[in-house]
Amino acid sequence: MKSEKPIIDVWMQQPTREFLNHPMFASLRKWMGIDLIEQDLPMEWTLDSMDQAGVGLGLLSAWHGPCGPLISNEQVLSLVQAFPGRFKGLASVNLHQPMEALREMTYYIQERGFVGVRQVQWFWNLPATDRRYYPLYARCVELDVPICFQVGHTGPLRPSEPGRPIPYIDEVALDFPELKMVCGHIGYPWTQEMIAVATKHPNVYIDTSAYTAKRFPPELIQYMKTNGKKKVMFGTNYPMIPHAKCLEDLDSLGLDQDVKERFLHQNAREVFNLG
Repeated sequence: MKSEKPIIDVWMQQPTREFLNHPMFASLRKWMGIDLIEQDLPMEWTLDSMDQAGVGLGLLSAWHGPCGPLISNEQVLSLVQAFPGRFKGLASVNLHQPMEALREMTYYIQERGFVGVRQVQWFWNLPATDRRYYPLYARCVELDVPICFQVGHTGPLRPSEPGRPIPYIDEVALDFPELKMVCGHIGYPWTQEMIAVATKHPNVYIDTSAYTAKRFPPELIQYMKTNGKKKVMFGTNYPMIPHAKCLEDLDSLGLDQDVKERFLHQNAREVFNLG
């Protein structure tokens, strides 16, 4: 697998101890074969994982839920500033404080160069059609940045229903046709629903985070080769999956070079306004 330009990972996080040790990630820790950690993961591990796979830029996610931030916007900003050119930030905010949320996301996007917003619906147990998200959608349109969601079932032992593409992502796209939505985790087991929604709406996209290339559903691969060439982008959900592991079987999918380049970096550059 080779790319003409550095690869962009559109969903990763540099996890804090509070993040990885949270009880909701117990099932993922078991799957990853790790115990509770005593300190944050070293940045050297993250940069090494990226370098091994040719990933030049990672979009680092903040995580905010009903219990507060597990990875704060300020923690993400500190890493973006410490490693210029390697990371961009994705903000996350408190849905229960709408005006504070709008001010915070606007500040980090306009003043600190964040390139989008991430809200994980299962963390809130609120589907994307819930009224609490709607002020964020309007502000994302005004700021011309995407909102990033999870679609499909959940790895953590939380309800999967908020991640359904139909009706939730579909209805938001109808209400906000100018809103760019990047839907991570492919949508499995509702992959065909996710593809249908991305095909129907010009500003709905899919990222492959949480899946290695050899686990891409056949219908997604076919979509990437045909009318979904500009709709799918690469993500890992690091540290849950290392970058090289995600990409090691990419060449076996039969994608031509143009599709690979769009998948690995070009689509992300266009959707996130990365230049």
